[in-house]
Amino acid sequence: MNQVSNMERPVNITIFILFDLGYQYTKRTDFYNIIPQAYKNIKIKYITPEDIEEEKKILVSRYDLKKDEVELILGHGHAKGRNTVMYFALKRKMDYLLFWDDDEYPLAVVKNEDKTLEWRKQNNVQDHIHYIEKADITIGHHCGYISPIPYMQIGDDITEEAFREYIEGISNDIVNWDNIKERFQKDSGVTYAKKEILEGKPYEIEFDGTGKWIAGSTLCLNLKSLDKIPAFYNPKGARGEDTFFSTLLKEAKVLRIPTYHFHDGFLKYTQIMRERMPKHLRKINVDEDTIEHRFKQASLGWIKYKPLLMYIKQKEHYKENILEVKQKLEKSIPQIDQLFENTDFRELIMALEEADENVKKHHKEYLKTNEVWNKIKHLI
Repeated sequence: MNQVSNMERPVNITIFILFDLGYQYTKRTDFYNIIPQAYKNIKIKYITPEDIEEEKKILVSRYDLKKDEVELILGHGHAKGRNTVMYFALKRKMDYLLFWDDDEYPLAVVKNEDKTLEWRKQNNVQDHIHYIEKADITIGHHCGYISPIPYMQIGDDITEEAFREYIEGISNDIVNWDNIKERFQKDSGVTYAKKEILEGKPYEIEFDGTGKWIAGSTLCLNLKSLDKIPAFYNPKGARGEDTFFSTLLKEAKVLRIPTYHFHDGFLKYTQIMRERMPKHLRKINVDEDTIEHRFKQASLGWIKYKPLLMYIKQKEHYKENILEVKQKLEKSIPQIDQLFENTDFRELIMALEEADENVKKHHKEYLKTNEVWNKIKHLI
């Protein structure tokens, strides 16, 4: 989007679609199923594995970068995928880059006092463009099924102590026991949009000593503020690319804007995009199809990056903190395993131990990734 100064001027939008063939549910042909009307005012650029390999060769041959350095930035996966999109955006001289996950819809759902639902369409792209001119980064809000944690009935499905220990074990900058418990008790795991936010003003996110915490989607970057934009990183097989990005935003102006995305984290409401709005949002139970696998993979993704996050935030207390996490998982996983009979959640403990063993290696990669990114972003 080049040099947009106000909402009355035409907006030049390019959508980048990355073929992440490492994701087991993705078929390359699926990405081509974009409705013809979308091409009228939007330029679509597909980033293929061949494109990525070609750019790696260019960076090594023209800019005297090492192959292993380029591999930290370009490729597939949560962090490398985002870095790859940033790289191609810079090459095309883009001003702004908006990350938008494909399981999120431009809608806010409000629960009224009489328990009826009010759906409000959101001008996500326009709102980000409007606010990003005066910020380095803008981030919206989420409603719907934000976390891939299915509903568990405390007392019947699991004891409160075991559920708390498990959530505290896998917790991170976004997931924590207080907000999960409140969401489950109040609205069966659903998060509703707040009218005071929808009708309010943007506010700046403050640095809390270790980060300015953002999410990876409804995230807009001002590429004209390139020095304030770090790279994404996550340990191999982990999540957390937005978390480690957040730890490097101390000098960036980050605005949270009054715009929502509805997160359909379990893909139970895809009809919403055909304007078929449900009259109520139900709880997602542990015994539904695909839920067991989704929850297990999310938990693994979180636990694989938790040691590095703890190392960055409290290096001096790392050993005692990692031991506490392991103890919480050991206490709670037997009850989790009873709920999910076909999955062995003890794998989380093995994943935690492996990530703990490699935490210093991951920390070096995290630092090196941004060292390389700082070189690349000024070369292209």
